[in-house]
Amino acid sequence: QVQLVESGGGLVQAGGSLRLSCAASGRTFSVYTMAWFRQAPGKERDFIAVINWSGSSTYYADSVKGHFAISKDGAENTMYLQMNSLRPEDTATYYCAASLGYGRLWYRDDSYDYWGQGTQVTVSS
Repeated sequence: QVQLVESGGGLVQAGGSLRLSCAASGRTFSVYTMAWFRQAPGKERDFIAVINWSGSSTYYADSVKGHFAISKDGAENTMYLQMNSLRPEDTATYYCAASLGYGRLWYRDDSYDYWGQGTQVTVSS
């Protein structure tokens, strides 16, 4: 089992920044990749960014390239999402996820085995 706990969400004005954290615990030695997804009300859950366990490789959805950055602190098993230049359309519940499988399609939410509880991000205009 892997436990994921997100934090750092909140209310911010457009143009502001937030940093989300996802603390992983349990059998983390079995994790290959971790990712962030988000889900706005009435919409599907969308992929945002992924990072491998070593932190050496990252990929982003086109919608967030250049204003979101994913990173990982290996010593603390914590993943981060730095969100800059936030826009109202970034309003959503943000989820972190962990995948135990190698070679899965990292942009698909069914590739992930464990999920956090979600943290709300609201961007006001």
